[in-house]
Amino acid sequence: MEKYRTVHETGHDTYIIEKSEFIGHAKPVSTEDEAKEFIDQIKSQYKDATHNVWAYVIGQNMNIQRYSDDGEPQGTAGIPTLEIIKKENLCDVVVVVTRYFGGVKLGAGGLVRAYTKGAKIGLEAAKMVDKELFVQVDINIDYTLLGKFQNELTNKDYYVKQIVYEENVKIIVYCQLARLDELSSLLTEISNGKAIIKQKDEFYLSVQDGKIID
Repeated sequence: MEKYRTVHETGHDTYIIEKSEFIGHAKPVSTEDEAKEFIDQIKSQYKDATHNVWAYVIGQNMNIQRYSDDGEPQGTAGIPTLEIIKKENLCDVVVVVTRYFGGVKLGAGGLVRAYTKGAKIGLEAAKMVDKELFVQVDINIDYTLLGKFQNELTNKDYYVKQIVYEENVKIIVYCQLARLDELSSLLTEISNGKAIIKQKDEFYLSVQDGKIID
């Protein structure tokens, strides 16, 4: 798959409604075991909390989906948490929403809204991103072509990872797999076929608002 959506890193955020504190946690995971390990970690860290509601989606086709209300009324917590993951079209992610009860009951509708928001702020804190498939392309050229190549690559929004100054110049570019043919044609054109182009490894990178993030 050339692209899928998930979260970039572990994150959490907090909000309070009717004196109840909700803490949304989210983390990228690739297996159910990793998801369960994170859930256990949060439960241990917040063992004095009233509830630790959780949900996760595993697989780029969202083929594994699990949730728990953790003692909240059925359908008011775990399902809303799972649904916000699905609404954002995310996979390979686990969310835990921790609640410290503040003494005021929220009712079924209030709980749904509260856990939906708790999940959303956790996901936002973890940075929702597109994981896009990239390939490393090494370009060897003469020094006289460096300026022209830098300008063209920048203007076409290619990501130049590194420039290595040796006997010739090596430009290391991370190119989206979908744009590889386009890049090859561009390099051949601007070098009159003199550039030595080597395709290296493929890997996923996080992209947010069209920009690669570390």
